[in-house]
Amino acid sequence: MFVHNVFFWLKEKDNEEARQALLAGIKSLEAIESIDSVFIGPPAATRRPVIDATYDFAEILVFADEAAHDVYQVHPLHKKFVDECAHLWERVLIYDVEA
Repeated sequence: MFVHNVFFWLKEKDNEEARQALLAGIKSLEAIESIDSVFIGPPAATRRPVIDATYDFAEILVFADEAAHDVYQVHPLHKKFVDECAHLWERVLIYDVEA
């Protein structure tokens, strides 16, 4: 299993239109066939010193293996998402995990 954890920080945190546009863009990726499971959302309300809740959205994608992830990376929907939404974020951080 290959888990792709992506965290997004908006450029304009108080811009609701930008927030909704980024969320819609992230959700559009759910249609990519090589993804087995998708989890998308804002930070949970938990607060402890070890938790970084400064991001605006997380996207957790589960793939069968790294090859399925590689298909996702070059998929036209992924490329469209980056092209149309990259201007909305100031930072993206990714943690890939093999399980």
